[in-house]
Amino acid sequence: MILGRNRGTVPARTAGELEAMAAAGAVVGAALTACVGAVRSGASTADLDAVAEQVIRDAGAVPSFLGYHGFPASICASVNDRVVHGIPSATEVLAAGDLISIDCGAILDGWHGDSALTVGVGALTPEEEQLSAACRSSMEAGIAAMVAGNRLTDVSHAIETETRAAGDRDGRVYGIVDGYGGHGIGRVMHAEPFLANEGAPGRGPRLVEGSVLAIEPMLTLGTTETRTLSDDWTVVTIDGSRAAHWEHTVAVTAAGPRILTTRA
Repeated sequence: MILGRNRGTVPARTAGELEAMAAAGAVVGAALTACVGAVRSGASTADLDAVAEQVIRDAGAVPSFLGYHGFPASICASVNDRVVHGIPSATEVLAAGDLISIDCGAILDGWHGDSALTVGVGALTPEEEQLSAACRSSMEAGIAAMVAGNRLTDVSHAIETETRAAGDRDGRVYGIVDGYGGHGIGRVMHAEPFLANEGAPGRGPRLVEGSVLAIEPMLTLGTTETRTLSDDWTVVTIDGSRAAHWEHTVAVTAAGPRILTTRA
């Protein structure tokens, strides 16, 4: 059952449904943890995809991404200037100094979990470390805004505010990727409403207990603009600057924001 169908609220789930979503989210978290453990120089992005799919299927779940609008893999593996939707390949071999964002989804008992993280292959430059940290802290600011009574763009504004603050701390301006953001999630992976990663507060549907959103900022060391490669999936920065992507599926509860895609 979906509560809060009123257009004035972000759709909410019952307590039982949140538990079901948390179970799906835990599968995603385990798959991402396994992928991080497999990230090393000489590994291919197809190797990471195989690791994630095995974890998901061993848990009795199904990869959300595989076959989604024709997507051919269980994870998105986006290396360096690739922002999102990178297709894993046996010929794409990771090298020391690469920055990789891994996005993963799973379906368990009809419910979806969706999460992403960014890691380095060995040591990163200080600015790349700061980029990933800024993206993660921006996501965490969005998570903190997932409280009953807030509006959708209060989450957007929290993400943007922390992105700007991180840039001030680090002495640079981070690009907030234009046109991409978070989303509703539940029985389908991508549902309304769309959650922008910037914007004025106090607008859009209201959050209520049980509302669930996937919160996913995408930041770059340069441009806010992207283009899609000829595979019709992979999104890259137009200036070649490196990108980071962090995501969690999060619910509003009486006890505060609850991350449904927990990982070790």
